[in-house]
Amino acid sequence: MYKRSLSLRRSNSFILFGARGTGKSTLLRALFADVDTLWIDLLRPELEDRYARQPELLYEEIKGRQAHLEWVVIDEVQKLPRLLDTVHRCIESDEFKPPRFALTGSSTRKLKHGGANLLAGRAFVKHLHPLLNSELSAAFDLDDVLNFGALPGRFTFACDEDRCDFLAAYALTYLNEEVWAEHLVQKLAPFRRFLEVAAQCNGKVVNYKKVARDVCADEKTVKRYYQILEDTLVGTLLEPHHNSLRKRLVKSPKFYFFDLGVTRALARTLRQRIVPATYAYGKAFEHFYILEVLRRNDYEQMDFRFTWLQTESGLEIDLIVERPGCPLVLLEIKSGTQLDDRDAKALRSLRDLFEGCVCFVVSNDPIERETDGISFLHWTSSFVALGFQS
Repeated sequence: MYKRSLSLRRSNSFILFGARGTGKSTLLRALFADVDTLWIDLLRPELEDRYARQPELLYEEIKGRQAHLEWVVIDEVQKLPRLLDTVHRCIESDEFKPPRFALTGSSTRKLKHGGANLLAGRAFVKHLHPLLNSELSAAFDLDDVLNFGALPGRFTFACDEDRCDFLAAYALTYLNEEVWAEHLVQKLAPFRRFLEVAAQCNGKVVNYKKVARDVCADEKTVKRYYQILEDTLVGTLLEPHHNSLRKRLVKSPKFYFFDLGVTRALARTLRQRIVPATYAYGKAFEHFYILEVLRRNDYEQMDFRFTWLQTESGLEIDLIVERPGCPLVLLEIKSGTQLDDRDAKALRSLRDLFEGCVCFVVSNDPIERETDGISFLHWTSSFVALGFQS
């Protein structure tokens, strides 16, 4: 098991969100290995049926084991949002000393849109992501991660063919269990087509009209599909930068899937190896780096805000990082190993629009330097420069 960067303490109840396969259950089993724990896995049909019929059984079970029970783990709680009312009742009970609760979920859709009881601050909210490069440590290989992503499960396979099969199965499981079984869409065929198109457009400006035409659906449906991807934690929208929030929401965002391997599985490109010094490699590296930054921000609770910028003339800033109490960062992401001043063209042209900003070009170039007030950094050292711990 890899040492995860997420800090989970046993001092308070918490809800742990994360897409399927990110390692939530594995992490919790290690965390609670030495304490008396009641474990309820709602992916087991018989348990889901039992508590769906009688959610109050949970209260009686906990009451019966109160003498020694320290923690209750409920896996995939989004499958039975009503159970959160029972958890709340246990926490507030004056009949017994309540245990602490660790709840996991791979979707927030039913919880957010169904009026579920989210325990009103009685449980901290945490998120678990695919593995960081620092969590993989000596096992990290950039080209390997660009091709197959960083889900923990795929590192158990030694050959590319098995990794491809694992990721293809993951994509199918997501469709069948997370989307279809939970009745998130009425028709599976157009959503299946949407997933392929969305994956092929990963990291690009979302053109709802074009995507709708490609999947034979209307724009409203496509926007709902993107919302499903966010709610099931398999992707995030990166909004365009603007000083006015109202104007920011008018422009189209970019969309990034949560894992490179899953993205390639959905796009049906898994068996086409990404080759360095190609357009595909550059886009994959940008995707990888942005995910690394987003994950660190979440784990370290930095409260950074991330946007991007493109001018009418086509100049683009890949990532803009708003840091509380620190200068704004304009960041250009390059996959090359030998950069020159031309790679900072957009930064040099646009930095005057942001008073007091700092500019970074991050890449695979091992030679770090500063030229004309712009820092050229190897991507591995850029995280500290941004303000992260490592």
